[in-house]
Amino acid sequence: MADPSAIAARLKTISHRIETAALAAGRDPAGITLIAVSKTHPVEAVRAALAAGARVFGENRVQEAAQKFPLEGASLHIIGSLQTNKAAQAVRLADSIDSLDRAALADAIDAAAQKTGRLPELLVQVNIGDEPQKSGVALAAADPFIRAMRARFGGRFTGLMCIPPEGRDPAPYFRSLAAMADVHGLAVRSMGMSGDFAIAIAAGATHLRIGTAIFGARPLPG
Repeated sequence: MADPSAIAARLKTISHRIETAALAAGRDPAGITLIAVSKTHPVEAVRAALAAGARVFGENRVQEAAQKFPLEGASLHIIGSLQTNKAAQAVRLADSIDSLDRAALADAIDAAAQKTGRLPELLVQVNIGDEPQKSGVALAAADPFIRAMRARFGGRFTGLMCIPPEGRDPAPYFRSLAAMADVHGLAVRSMGMSGDFAIAIAAGATHLRIGTAIFGARPLPG
């Protein structure tokens, strides 16, 4: 059961911590977007966060997102690995697809956009640690893939996303993603979560994906 007052209090706390980290890094807090990661949490929790001031939400699975969104005043980012057969639903539902990582998915998104007349913003997910178990375009293929996506989607392709390797210092990985975005003239760098967002801010993150620090522990499967 979602506790609106607890969600509001946690959102206020994390927002203050983000502001503090931004100022410590010499950055304007207004340049940082908080994505409230609501995956596995019920729509009541999303509504509570929305009422408390959250405006941007992240969901991993399109099927789950469709049970909660659209909500008036809320922007939806698909942040999880996206199957090509879910691309059309994602294009209809999402304001941003943050996990574009292969040509087949680009084809599916493009085809859906042509049919629906709407194209969400797009981020390329880079496998910044070249981890075989993780989604994202491999480092060796990242530059040509990014150039191809820019040519294909133009201004709707706005930036990069990454998840650094667990258990390692995330700072060099965040800096690497920011440098890659700089090279390609991309403004958005989605990196940093509940445990490492201050490091991500110092490295140039523009979007933070924060779930537990807002919504609490994920509900256990029933």
